[in-house]
Amino acid sequence: MSALDAIEHDGRDVSSALAPFRANNKYHTGHLSWAESAVRSYVTAREAREAQRRALGRPATLPVRTQWAAIAKGAAPDARGATRYERTAWGRRYASADGSERELWLLSVNSVKEDRPAAEIAEAASVTATGVAAHSEFGDIFREVEGSAVRPMRVRVIGVGCGVGDHDVLADWDAEETAQRFAEHSRSVLARVVEDDRLNPGSSCVRCEGLAGCELPPRAPGILGVPGPRRPRARRSLSATDLRVHGRCPAQFHLTRVLHVKSGEPESEPIRRGRAVDGWLNLQHADGCCSTTALPGTLPGLTSAESPTALAMLAEHQKDCPLDGLPATEQVRVQPRLTAYDPELDVVLIADPDLLYTRSGSWIWHETKTAARRPSEREELMEAYPQLAFAVLMMAAGVPGGDPRRSLIELEVLYKDGSRCEEIDPGDPDTQSEARHIVAGLVGPWAVDETYDPTPGNHCRGCDVLAHCTAGQAFTEAL
Repeated sequence: MSALDAIEHDGRDVSSALAPFRANNKYHTGHLSWAESAVRSYVTAREAREAQRRALGRPATLPVRTQWAAIAKGAAPDARGATRYERTAWGRRYASADGSERELWLLSVNSVKEDRPAAEIAEAASVTATGVAAHSEFGDIFREVEGSAVRPMRVRVIGVGCGVGDHDVLADWDAEETAQRFAEHSRSVLARVVEDDRLNPGSSCVRCEGLAGCELPPRAPGILGVPGPRRPRARRSLSATDLRVHGRCPAQFHLTRVLHVKSGEPESEPIRRGRAVDGWLNLQHADGCCSTTALPGTLPGLTSAESPTALAMLAEHQKDCPLDGLPATEQVRVQPRLTAYDPELDVVLIADPDLLYTRSGSWIWHETKTAARRPSEREELMEAYPQLAFAVLMMAAGVPGGDPRRSLIELEVLYKDGSRCEEIDPGDPDTQSEARHIVAGLVGPWAVDETYDPTPGNHCRGCDVLAHCTAGQAFTEAL
C-alpha cells in the first residue's frame, strides 16, 4: 500500500517506489520479492479496468488520498450510549474528476476472494457511496476535510488478487441500488456486530491492547518451556502447524504463515483429498454421528478419479465414528478455536481440533488425519504428529477445561484400506514430560528467530513461495 501510494499520489514508477523498502533491511527478501510482483500486478489490473471504463464510455477515475467515512450523529445517546457511529472500508479509492463515480478496490494477498459475503460487498459499496472525505489521527474520530462534497451517482467495488493479478467487479450499482443492497444485506449484520459483546479469543488477541486485563485466553505461564527472546518482540500467535513449517524452513514459515503468501499453482492431490475429507466430516459431525450417512458419489475439490480414495477413507471413519452412541446430553464442537496465553513469552497459542466432545464431564480432543501410507511402528506418535504434543500441553494447562483426570486425546489416521486409532492421556506425567520436550525443541529456534533464513531441501519442490526464494530456486535448478 505504501508503494502504491508513492506511485498513485507522488507520481513515481514501480522501481523508485520500491527502492526505499529494498534499502531497509527490516524486510525479508522474500517479502520484497512478493511486494514487487504484487505492485506490478495491481498496476496492470488498474490499467485493464480503466481501459474497460473507457470502452463503456464512462469517465476515468483518479486516485483519492483521503479516507471515505460514513458518519452518523445523534443529538442524544442511543440505547448503547453512543452519539456517533463511523463506518469505513479499507482499500484503495478512486473517483471521477466530477465526483459522479467512485471506485473502491479491495485487495487480497493472493487471488480474488471468492467467498466475500453479500453483506461485506454491500457495506463496502455503501461506504463508497455515502462516505465523506475524512482523516483520523490514532485514537481520534474521523474529521471531515476540505474537498468535493458531491455524492456519487454510481459506485463500483473491485476485488483484486495481488499475488496472481486476477481482478473482478464485485459491485457496479447506482446510488439507489447501493442503498437497497445495504438495507437488504448489511444493516442487520452491522447491528449484530455493534451489539455483540461476547469474548472471542483467537489470533486477533495478538493485536488487542486489552489482553492484559481480559479474562481470556486462559493464562498458561511457561507452557512452551523455553525462555523469552533476548530482545523484546511484538506479541505473536503460535500453532502446531507454525512450528512444523518453521522447523522445515523458516523462510517458508514467514512468508506462508505470517504473511499468508501462496502460489497460484494447484494444490497437490493429498492436500485436496485431506481438505475434502475434513469438509465432509465437519458437515456431518455438526449434526452428530455420521456412521449411517450415505456417502456421496464424489467430493468437492476432487475429480471423479480422485474421489474413490477419499470416499474409502470416509468409509473407514464411519466404521468407528467417535460420536457413535454418544448421549444427546453431551457437548459436541466441530473444529472449535482453542486458545491459551503464555505471558512469559507473550505468545497466544492457537489450536483447532477436528472434533471436541464431552464424555461424562470430560473433554475428548479428537484429531483426524489422512495418509497415503502407514507410518513406521518405530516412529513415536507425538514426534510424528507434533500437534498431539501441543494438545497435551494445552489440556494439561486446563484448556478446554472439564475433569483433567478423564480427559483424552484421540488420533484417527485414515488410509484407503484401513485406519489407525490411538489414545493419549494428557494427565500422565510421563506423557506431559515427553510433550514438553518435543514442543520446546520446536519452539526454541522459532522463539529467537529474527531473520527467517531459508533452508533449501527437497521440500523446495512444490513450495508455495518458491517464486520469491532465490535459495530455493538455486537448489531446485541444481537437482
